[in-house]
Amino acid sequence: MSKQKNKPRRPAAVTPASPCPCGRAGTYRDCCAPIHQGQAAAPTAERLMRSRYSAFAVGDTAYLLRTWHPTTRPAGLDLEPAQHWTGLDILGTTGGSAFHTEGTVEFRAHYSLHGQADSQYEHSRFVREGGQWVYLDALPSA
Repeated sequence: MSKQKNKPRRPAAVTPASPCPCGRAGTYRDCCAPIHQGQAAAPTAERLMRSRYSAFAVGDTAYLLRTWHPTTRPAGLDLEPAQHWTGLDILGTTGGSAFHTEGTVEFRAHYSLHGQADSQYEHSRFVREGGQWVYLDALPSA
């Protein structure tokens, strides 16, 4: 029986007991899962950003669409099954606290696609809609 060396391994599925994909301390069950399941609301724009990253990691398109502003939300969302999200770096934030109605989060999301590591940079805008934080759009690159 031969074994292939250096073959990319598919990451294990995120379980409730897994570390949360968003990068905060704690398990998925105690961090982003309650937000995904509607049992808790993201209190800040950064927490919404983190929960949306985790939703990409677990494949929760319903949550992604639900937390997208209605004026910019696509009709549907198809995730690339070969893309595996591997880490999130928050680079900066403005506003976005419980005392704000808008905020931005600058981040770099790391992933692998067909075994090739890459990342996505974005400076995202978030606003409150009906008292809840939602993703509005990405700011243009400078």
